[in-house]
Amino acid sequence: MAQRIRLGMVGGGNDAFIGAVHRIAARLDDRYELVAGALSSTPERARASGEALGLPRVYDDFKSMAVREARLKEGIEAVAIVTPNHMHFAAAREFLKRGIHVICDKPLTSTMAEARKMAKAVEASAAKFFLTHNYTGYPMVRQAREMVAQGELGEIRVVQVEYPQDWLTRHEDFKQAEWRTDPARSGAGGSTGDIGTHAHHLACFVSGLRVESLAADLQSFVPGRALDDNAHVMLRFEGGARGMLWCSQVAPGNENALRLRIYGEAGGLEWAQEQPNHLWHKPYGAPKRLITRNGAGAGEAAARVSRVPPGHPEGYLEGFANLYTEAAEKIIAHRDGVDAAPEVTCPGIEDGLRGMEFVNACVRSSARNAAWVTLPD
Repeated sequence: MAQRIRLGMVGGGNDAFIGAVHRIAARLDDRYELVAGALSSTPERARASGEALGLPRVYDDFKSMAVREARLKEGIEAVAIVTPNHMHFAAAREFLKRGIHVICDKPLTSTMAEARKMAKAVEASAAKFFLTHNYTGYPMVRQAREMVAQGELGEIRVVQVEYPQDWLTRHEDFKQAEWRTDPARSGAGGSTGDIGTHAHHLACFVSGLRVESLAADLQSFVPGRALDDNAHVMLRFEGGARGMLWCSQVAPGNENALRLRIYGEAGGLEWAQEQPNHLWHKPYGAPKRLITRNGAGAGEAAARVSRVPPGHPEGYLEGFANLYTEAAEKIIAHRDGVDAAPEVTCPGIEDGLRGMEFVNACVRSSARNAAWVTLPD
């Protein structure tokens, strides 16, 4: 086992769901040691969270953390940024320019302008940048991607992806996600930025295709809500494939119902996040078959990110941990002055830019009565 990577965290205090998820993901394969943090926007809460987590070094703000950690002989090598969207760029920039690797929550930023600045900051830095589109870490998502890449579906024709939730169905649910419904902190996209970016990235990751243009119809069904809570999007992919994307946070009865369907000239694939260990393969003219994680028919791409034998469920936390482990592989390779193995896969700055282009295009299209717009603008 290589020496653990010294990790810091910005945001994600001890009362924040996503912060706990990142900490669990970083610990699961024992590749990181969390040693420092600036865990809240206020000094008092930052100190309280750091003390509650037993961190050796606790900071009032991310800038002072970046400055001091870069000077310490045993300072952090990487930082996880789990703040609201509008803080991603400012925090990432401070660590990138000091050569500290960044693991950033999605979406990339809150604005397209800051996304482009982020890309320049990554380009100018010697450090690595990773984006936590965690669903790409699921073994059967890797299996689907491998099957598409190997041509088992033939030329891709149709890509359908959806991500419905119900947790913002009512007006009083504002309190559960105050910053997520605030354009100043979340950005121009509501459901499109929060979960639509996941759906868009999953469709592109598995199909291997980029979206070239789209037509989007965005709604804010809950009165007084400033950002969209539902979106229907038509997609045109490079090479001629067509697709549809639906994301909603006002669909009662849905929890985290991310689902992907891909069809080619030789067959189709179907995967659902709430049954993550199953992948349906539907060869044209033959009975459909169920491929299970680590079961018969599953390939090496799925096996290398699986931990337990078939029949034992793996899901959200393990998928998240796979991204942290893939990032660790790249960070350690960077430390050793070599390239990581080609099969090591973790979303990065290009994925983040495409996600922001997707949100930007959806907002532009909807403002023009769902007119077709190109990506990027």
